[in-house]
Amino acid sequence: MVCLPTGVWAEPLLQTDLEEEPRRQLEPALPSGLTLPDTKSNAEPSLPGGLVTPTSGGGPRLPSGIGGDQFISDSTANDETTNTSLSSLQGFIEARGGRRINNDPLQRDTSLAEGRLQLALDFTGEKITARFTSDLLLDDVVENDSISLDRGQGEIDVREAWLQRPVGQRLDIKLGRQILTWGTGDLVFINDLFPKDWNSFFIGRDTEYLKAPSDAIKFSLYLDAVNIDVAWTPRFDSDRFIDGRRISFFNRLVGGLTGRDAPVEPDFPSDGEQALRLYKTINGIEIAAYGYQGYWKSPNGFNPETGNTIFPRLDVWGASVRGNFAKGIANAEVGYYKSGDDGDGSNPFINNTEFRALLAFEKELAPNLTGAFQYYIERISDYENYRNALIEGQPQRDRIRHLLTTRITRLTHNQNMTWSLFLYYSPSDEDGYARPKLSWKASDAMLIEGGFNLFRGAKQVTFFGQFEDVSNVYAGIRYSF
Repeated sequence: MVCLPTGVWAEPLLQTDLEEEPRRQLEPALPSGLTLPDTKSNAEPSLPGGLVTPTSGGGPRLPSGIGGDQFISDSTANDETTNTSLSSLQGFIEARGGRRINNDPLQRDTSLAEGRLQLALDFTGEKITARFTSDLLLDDVVENDSISLDRGQGEIDVREAWLQRPVGQRLDIKLGRQILTWGTGDLVFINDLFPKDWNSFFIGRDTEYLKAPSDAIKFSLYLDAVNIDVAWTPRFDSDRFIDGRRISFFNRLVGGLTGRDAPVEPDFPSDGEQALRLYKTINGIEIAAYGYQGYWKSPNGFNPETGNTIFPRLDVWGASVRGNFAKGIANAEVGYYKSGDDGDGSNPFINNTEFRALLAFEKELAPNLTGAFQYYIERISDYENYRNALIEGQPQRDRIRHLLTTRITRLTHNQNMTWSLFLYYSPSDEDGYARPKLSWKASDAMLIEGGFNLFRGAKQVTFFGQFEDVSNVYAGIRYSF
């Protein structure tokens, strides 16, 4: 995490429990802690170990666009002799509630109180696959919220609206609103520069809502030597960042916490962004290279002339590798974040250039028990220039920030009960975040779950430390159809 996931210098870096849409339809899911699937050299990289939702017993499916058996197979999507079309409607209805554990004078005590209806319509024709997924939301926490599809505000949230068509045997084109995910981290992001919804993640919504949609055109080219993905977003899609409306955060411009009394309204870029991935599987080892050109996904800058927060320019180059190791699965990922508007680090209002790296290992510790560990580091470039440019009273970041994560997952009661604990701890910041959760698959259609979001920190200016008052308990029930 660079600074904060907020409206002012706020780039969180936590990667997702969610699945990405793969080559032509479904990316192969990876059983936690087990060996990698036997993929062909041009297969889409499989998901990291904590990203798979247990589906045994026919439990509630993942929402459209995040994976699940609703996808159509390659042979069906590309059979030019097929003259039939197929459409299906599915979805779920859900109720969730949550309450803060600590008092936050800048927010309501109720952290979550909402009802949600999601409808997903799939269509598969002779050569075209399409999906439309939309949520109808009744929210009692943020009242009178005008509808904004880009920022996820209001009663309607269109999650997906896309068309996909193969062009020949080696090219797929996917156009429209879609969920995109790259990289290998487990709830830690480096090369995934697609939008996230940090408010949903911290208040107890289902983890699928950490991923926000992108309005993009995705080209997938499958070659013998390497596979290539290009995602072009004509208009920049930011994170659904923490702006104070639901969650208070440490505002470096005022030197204290701000909340719904002063929500952030940044200046948004008017142009687009593009992302590139080259990937290949060689002898069971998944290798990928990444590129991104656009902006910091949260408003990590400030324009002193206008007095508004901004999204500074950002270029990212990175790589990842993932494969079997010591009867488990290991992965590594690196990224170089080039700050386009602060080349030498002398602007105190814009994030410096950074280097980020991740090492991770996952293993099945016992039947139905999986453990995973990650070590993340970020290093600020031009640190002396950064320190010299700081304004008096402005908090100073460390040159190097360390982050450790641990995930423990246990399945019981014929795998109908899932006990999980995800821990973040930063020894350099002396802060942490715990996500204990219990999920019960009451039937093939009904899922009941509850959990906590617990934040601790020695200082209010650190990433997790600023959110101590956000700590909450939540519960939800979902019926899928």
